[in-house]
Amino acid sequence: MSWTAHSCFVTLAILFLWRVEEIAEACSCFPTHPQEAFCNSDIVIKAKVVGKQEIEVGNNIYGSPITRIRYDIKQIKMFKGPEQEIDAIFTAPYSSLCGVSLETNGQHYLITGRIDSNGEVHVTLCNYIRPWETLSTTQEKSLTQHYEMGCDCKIIPCSTIPCMTSSPAECLWLDWVLEKTVNGKQAQNFSCIKRSDDSCAWYRGSEPPRKDFMDIEDP
Repeated sequence: MSWTAHSCFVTLAILFLWRVEEIAEACSCFPTHPQEAFCNSDIVIKAKVVGKQEIEVGNNIYGSPITRIRYDIKQIKMFKGPEQEIDAIFTAPYSSLCGVSLETNGQHYLITGRIDSNGEVHVTLCNYIRPWETLSTTQEKSLTQHYEMGCDCKIIPCSTIPCMTSSPAECLWLDWVLEKTVNGKQAQNFSCIKRSDDSCAWYRGSEPPRKDFMDIEDP
């Protein structure tokens, strides 16, 4: 191999390693409507965070300790999950590993997460976790009245025009296109709910919809 070719190879290798490191340090999540976050989670609760500690959960292949953050919580209300009191949730120690940072001053949160084989609740930045005070009134009521009714529907996010659904059981989520935010009107005020003909449509309202309802209707 010539010096020039070797130098080019080394440069490409360095750029490749930089790219791998950049990817490894990043945490990217696909935008999720709160209804889909509800339907895809093992557990959905309202809780108060009361404590935080870093704990060791083992060692990596180099013998260095692997740590996790344990948040001690006071469960206020369970919207979905097992019939047991949840007193702690676990997350990675760094945001680059999708670890979640929560206030421990008694802040109330809506928390969605998964339950592992040991019964522990794990959360990441990709879960839907919000300070309770930032939820709309409709979102609060939908946790008990609407979201579960739409778990057989699929919400399709639209990032650029044109976009469309491919099935009657889908609802098109347009917040990003219309408002440049994933926390727009559809996320705050609408649920995608199955109708009597098995198609799905956006529904806005504070009470459970009638068996047959018009698209985007108030009860």
